[in-house]
Amino acid sequence: MRFSKSYIKTLKETPKEAEIASHQLLLRAGMIKKLTSGVYTYLPLGLKALKKVENIVRREMDRAGAQEIFMPVLQPAELWKESGRWDVMGPLMMKLQDRAKRDFVLGPTHEEVVTDLVRNDISSYKHLPVTLYQIQTKFRDEIRPRFGLMRGREFIMKDGYSFHATQESLDQEFDNMEATYKRIFSSCGLKFRPVEADSGAIGGSGSKEFHVLADSGEDEIIYCEECDYAANVETAISEVKYLEAEELKETQLIDTPNVSKIEDVVEYLKVPVEKTVKAMMYKDLGTDDIYMVLIRGDYEVNETKLVNAIGAIDVALLTDEELEKTGLVKGFIGPFGIELNNIKIVADDSIPKLTNHTAGGNKKDTHFINVNFGRDYKADIIKDVKTVRPGHVCAKCGGKLSSARGIEVGHIFKLGTKYSNALGATYVDENGKTSPIIMGCYGIGVSRTLASAIEQNNDEYGIIWPSAIAPYIVDVIPANIKSAEQVKLAESIYNELLENNIDTMIDDRDERPGFKFKDADLIGFPFKIVCGKKAAENIVELKIRKTGETIEINKTEVVDKIKELMKQY
Repeated sequence: MRFSKSYIKTLKETPKEAEIASHQLLLRAGMIKKLTSGVYTYLPLGLKALKKVENIVRREMDRAGAQEIFMPVLQPAELWKESGRWDVMGPLMMKLQDRAKRDFVLGPTHEEVVTDLVRNDISSYKHLPVTLYQIQTKFRDEIRPRFGLMRGREFIMKDGYSFHATQESLDQEFDNMEATYKRIFSSCGLKFRPVEADSGAIGGSGSKEFHVLADSGEDEIIYCEECDYAANVETAISEVKYLEAEELKETQLIDTPNVSKIEDVVEYLKVPVEKTVKAMMYKDLGTDDIYMVLIRGDYEVNETKLVNAIGAIDVALLTDEELEKTGLVKGFIGPFGIELNNIKIVADDSIPKLTNHTAGGNKKDTHFINVNFGRDYKADIIKDVKTVRPGHVCAKCGGKLSSARGIEVGHIFKLGTKYSNALGATYVDENGKTSPIIMGCYGIGVSRTLASAIEQNNDEYGIIWPSAIAPYIVDVIPANIKSAEQVKLAESIYNELLENNIDTMIDDRDERPGFKFKDADLIGFPFKIVCGKKAAENIVELKIRKTGETIEINKTEVVDKIKELMKQY
């Protein structure tokens, strides 16, 4: 491609709306253009990079034995009502009606559609297992679209679905997809981590996310410094360290004037924080049921774990006004010595093992000491609802846990029979018994992967594309467009690179060299070849974008050197 003929409109200034590096650089490098909030046009450079990601995904999915299909964007409401998700996903869905006033949705995902497809085509174990996938545009009505391609209303996704007769078969495919995803993100030239994760609205049992590591990541990843354990903070677990158990003592109510925060309680009563219990008041946003959540004083409540523990859609802390209506005193709430009426107690799984702990006295300026689970109070639900933090102990090996920021680009689920039960997708086994098909689900945010690559690979000058997904790998620049020798050499190298199937651009614009160099760095060509003063000797400068290193080489070495460097960067 000749720069002079290309549709590339680079920007000197960063658009005010762009908050993170990928959004800023995709706009500045002329790769995307905003149409409306959360909706973008892919310009030639951006589309070319996107297609390279798609091709890697397609190659590895095909290699893994999956078969590509293409399902409709427009989905009838009946399918979503049948699965029970029409109201669950509610505001996130782009809903519309046709001229006959029938309800439809622009697909945010395709579990319903693919299950409907399979339930009408597969009825015997002989046709299982099978894995289908597609690469397609999805639509979600985000409350606040932001960060460019990271969180849009319209985005490109690879979604795959597997169908099985046995749990063992699903487990095998889950492992197959995990290995496939590792090859995909490695092939894209990205640093990433697979982590244990929450299944969220998709549902199911086993779940793993794939995160591109970047400081701008929205997710916190907890990982062990000594073993391979890694998990999203939403699901991470840790080993709990307890103080030595004691003989149970008599409970006492102690005056604690103006002492409501846990750190103040510890200081005032001279007790270890590990022997204190906080009571946090939550409500289920779907049912308005109220829960007292008990957590050790040195931990914080993990709301995702809490949602899963009580089977809620979402939860929120009670407001001061709501708390006042319950009759509870903020800062002095506890599970002992109180009539809770319709309030249920959720205890973190560390609570039952505590002896003689401190808790709120349920009266202003008071706390109970020597409170004990089982003797003095009980819980309706006992679950791990604590948030794991750096410095906690790995439950797998006893090592130290650390954290990093990550951008979720892939997610694999063991769906089980959630959708096959709801939609009646069954098969007949070898004994003639009818059972629901067991399902798996495997998603990759293709457009998000593109943006994540930039978040991980950029500097003050622009994008630093990994070679595998760069729109163009080499930018050939004649330093002086008026020099016949430089232009001739540049044209020769350009054509030779194209003949070797290396995506190359020649910057044949009548512009100053510095202007061209800045555009090259902004766009992120992995390699820049400058034909300058030594053109008569067939000597060019080869600059590596990733390292900034510049080497002089002969024209005859260029192709082999570029091929060699493409394997490294």
